[in-house]
Amino acid sequence: MYEFSRGPLVWIAFVIFFGGSLYRLISMIINSKKEKVVHPYMSWKYGLRSILHWVVPMGTRNMRIQPVFTVLSFLFHAGLILTPLFVLGHVMLWKESWGISWWTFPETLSNMMTIMVVITGVIFVLRRIADPTVRYVSTFKEYLMLLVVLGPFITGLMAYYQLFDYRTIITIHMWTGAIWLIAIPLTWLSHMFYFPFTRAYMGSEFGFVRRARDW
Repeated sequence: MYEFSRGPLVWIAFVIFFGGSLYRLISMIINSKKEKVVHPYMSWKYGLRSILHWVVPMGTRNMRIQPVFTVLSFLFHAGLILTPLFVLGHVMLWKESWGISWWTFPETLSNMMTIMVVITGVIFVLRRIADPTVRYVSTFKEYLMLLVVLGPFITGLMAYYQLFDYRTIITIHMWTGAIWLIAIPLTWLSHMFYFPFTRAYMGSEFGFVRRARDW
């Protein structure tokens, strides 16, 4: 199981991730051309302006209304994307397998970012349970996706601190990581690809058509 997880499973996950992501992006572009209002309204000026405001912390009114949630959200997403890319263990695997390597985070920083992702993820789960507004729109699917996202980080911490049998935990870690990659193009986690395009369209519509701000 360990050898399968370290070999074929990784290839399967990457093929589905890259192939599925490419398919979703191409489908989005094709479908956008069928909508007569999308391309005529798109504006580089207003689109980029909107994206800039939404990727800068406290750049929108909604963020300023919920400052604590905004900070937690930015920390969560930053750790979610950067930690797997720059953690030493992952880069070493790339170097061993394909001879490719790049700069890595210090071990302490990687550990802190992993813990941060897990803690903020748990906070988001509790928020879905405690906040009536969020609880109303939360289904089993939302909780399952949070578990899928947090799985690699929880098992990564367990492997780092060598809790239980290391080989078993690292195998589970690879499986949870593969499931996470596969889930990205197949679920609403694909919003990571759609965000720049949807945000650019919203900004263009508000700025170019309504002459108003969308932040």
